Order: sequence, then structure tokens, then C-alpha cells
Amino acid sequence: MRLLVAALDSELVAFPADLDGFDRLVTGPGKLQAAYALTRALDARDYDEILVVGTAGAISGDAGVFDVAAAIQHDVSDIDGIAGQHVSLPARVEVGGAGVTIATGDHFVDDAETVAEIQRLGASLVDMETYAYIWVAQQYGVPIRVLKAVSDRAQDDAITDWRAAVAACSVELRDRVRELYGV
Repeated sequence: MRLLVAALDSELVAFPADLDGFDRLVTGPGKLQAAYALTRALDARDYDEILVVGTAGAISGDAGVFDVAAAIQHDVSDIDGIAGQHVSLPARVEVGGAGVTIATGDHFVDDAETVAEIQRLGASLVDMETYAYIWVAQQYGVPIRVLKAVSDRAQDDAITDWRAAVAACSVELRDRVRELYGV
């Protein structure tokens, strides 16, 4: 059995309520809610794979659906003040394979200054949960795949763009899941 994970119900509107071979988990937005909900789900049941689907802001690159290969945190710094470095967690978590790097932080990115900071860290997408999902999956030894659909450009009132795009992104994600898993 696999676990289909999204932060928000709106990211799953194009998915059937029951997807053959998958349990479903909506965690809520942000790293803490993501870590808590996924931990509870993995404590309750063993899964063969976690499949995360959701939206992301584009820091660089095109629109579309992307496999995430690694995640960093853009909203932390270590005791020396180095951005993207955490005091006790790894600076980067990886799932392996080809894909993009996503920067995770606990606020919705919608300004050029933050985008420039994230670009310096080497990420091409930004969201609020992926780092936590990957880190928790690794603690449990469960393989994880993360698919992110670009919903906005992460600046200039991006929240308005996200609200308008989330349903279309869900359709793109559903199409990719059908293509990859045959369900």
C-alpha cells in the first residue's frame, strides 16, 4: 500500500476519493503540520511508498509538473547565521534520482527579495512542506516521491495566482500520477 499525501484538500480536487492502492493523507500547510501528520500516519501503518503531490512557486524555470530530487530549508540559519543551514538538521535532504531542488519554508513566498535569497541557495521551486515530508520519510525508511506542479512565480501577489491555479495544478498532478502508476 502507498500513501498519497498533500498539504491541502484543494491540491487533490482532481483525484478520486478512493485511489486504488493508495491511502490518502492531507496534512495541513507548513513544516510542523506536515511532519506531525506524516509521523502519525507512519506510526499507524507500514507503507511501501509515500507519494506527495502539491503546488509550488517557481523560483526559476518553466511551468509544469516536476519530480523533486532534494529539499532545503530557506527560512532557517545556524548559530553562525548561515542561511539555509539548520542547527541540528541536515542542510539538504535527498530522495535520489533526477529532479529539481525545492526550498521549503513556513511562509508563502510572494516577493522578489525572498525569491533572490532562495535562488542563491540553489533551489528552483519553493513550498511549505517538502523538506519535512522527506525528512520524516527518511526517519522511517520509507521511499518517497514528490511531484510538484508550478502554480505561480513566487512574487508579485503570487497568492492570487495560486488561488486561480490550484485546481488546474491538481489536474496536471492527477495526469502525472495516472501516467506513473496506472491508476
